[in-house]
Amino acid sequence: MQVRMADLPGIGKKISISTVEGNKVTIIIHHTGKRELYFFNDADEDEADYCVSLTADETRELGAQLLGATYQPVCIDQMKVFQKQLIMEWITLKAKSPIVNKPICDSRIRTLTGVSIVAIQRGEQMIVSPDPTEMLFVGDTVMAAGKTEQMAAFELLCSGEEK
Repeated sequence: MQVRMADLPGIGKKISISTVEGNKVTIIIHHTGKRELYFFNDADEDEADYCVSLTADETRELGAQLLGATYQPVCIDQMKVFQKQLIMEWITLKAKSPIVNKPICDSRIRTLTGVSIVAIQRGEQMIVSPDPTEMLFVGDTVMAAGKTEQMAAFELLCSGEEK
């Protein structure tokens, strides 16, 4: 990333940021508080692909959001730990599966595998946080959450294969 600043006499300041992906964002800060953002897909181009004008209040809000005022992404190291501990998968139920044609509560999925059912896709219907009495049918695609080894056991259960 490369940042360049320049004074614009009678106007304000110009800040240009070239990204590692070869894009460029140029910010013109007027003495009046108005900001103009110019977006360039190619950092070497002179003509912007897109421009947005912001008031001082809009600029502060955008800055606050970019700094993480309402959402802080998980750092990559924390995400790696998280991914080692929890995964989510969509798995389709096969006819040989012993959990087919049973309600979730009678299928003993959690006891047998350790995973939790988060959602069921049944044709065009999406059942989010299904009730324990929800029936499971051949062709249902089930979203489950669990650890890697639990998910492997659940996939075997859904396919009707033995461990």
